[in-house]
Amino acid sequence: MTRGLKRFCADCPPGSKRPAPHPGPRCYTHHKAVLKARREAAHGRSIMHRYGLTKEQYSALYKAQGGHCYICQRATGARKKLAVDHDHATGYVRGLCCGPCNSMLAHARDNAEVFDRAAQYLRTPPAFDVIGKVKPDGSD
Repeated sequence: MTRGLKRFCADCPPGSKRPAPHPGPRCYTHHKAVLKARREAAHGRSIMHRYGLTKEQYSALYKAQGGHCYICQRATGARKKLAVDHDHATGYVRGLCCGPCNSMLAHARDNAEVFDRAAQYLRTPPAFDVIGKVKPDGSD
């Protein structure tokens, strides 16, 4: 490209005068669309390679879970796609979870008894029996 020569977006309709400072040459809108398509394709290849899951199966699972992490029901995967959770012993896909929930499962080493104890701990904290209900500031 020579200096002073303006490039216009190759993806915009003919006659459009949108500048194309991005590779392609593309305008900002089309450049972002290309990057998004590349990210989607890379995610599809990754889940196929790791879990044998197609993009369509991932989407169906996401839809079946109501578009949320199955465990916490808070994360939607809008900013970062939900992780594919799988059983390490069998390799079977179990569902989609956010990063923290997937890490929690990994930390518990897929042992359901850990979560039973955690639920019991939240329902009846052992400290209440030993020292009573004490707040960090010392008040009741």
